[in-house]
Amino acid sequence: MKIIALQEGNYIADSKKEFKLITEQTTDSGLKMAIQPFLVITDNDVILLDLGLGFVNDGIPFIHQILRNNNIEPEQITKVLVSHLHKDHIEGIGYFENDNFIPNFPNAKIYIQRREIDFALEQTNNPSYVFEILKQLEKLPNVEFLNSDSGNITDEIFYEVSAGHTKFHQVFWIKSHDEIVFYGADDLPQKIYLKIPVAYKTDFDGKRAMESRKKWEQQAKDENWKVLLYHDMKTPVLEF
Repeated sequence: MKIIALQEGNYIADSKKEFKLITEQTTDSGLKMAIQPFLVITDNDVILLDLGLGFVNDGIPFIHQILRNNNIEPEQITKVLVSHLHKDHIEGIGYFENDNFIPNFPNAKIYIQRREIDFALEQTNNPSYVFEILKQLEKLPNVEFLNSDSGNITDEIFYEVSAGHTKFHQVFWIKSHDEIVFYGADDLPQKIYLKIPVAYKTDFDGKRAMESRKKWEQQAKDENWKVLLYHDMKTPVLEF
């Protein structure tokens, strides 16, 4: 398998969940994090794991620019795996132009947990969500809704509802040629989450997320996983 971290940059997120790119002149306070969807290429698929922020530059989606910088055309993406629906993970699914929604990956099959949409739409005062985008998801003909707590999408792609960071947050494994890639999204977003076991109050179920991380770390060591860290500014891929 080939793994590419599609690095959108390092950002500061403030209390209103506004993301500002960190530069040498940045003095703002807030939570610092990388934003980096991942591309995993197998013999059978070109898989995008989460979608990043929804910036559009001169009519070109930022996620398209990053893909092309890595010699991948957006049309080559066959599957998009969505962990949860916070803006920094879903905005790159598309954008609005003259009140029309333009999907960024109309040819790919997009996998979203059905119950996560229902949960997200209930969070009416939560700035982590962009409700205009959430309302478009059920209209997209290429979205496939997952309803089970665990299962497989193909013989190579597996998912499980981890339910830590959000109520129906899901994680993914991609297995091919004796390699295992694990994507824990925001239940395991940075390497430090393994070093310091904490039940974060900002999670839907911080204790469950903490316990899952302990389990995943041991499995990763036993089975030599490659772990993808969406928000880690120094270590995008952690190998065991």
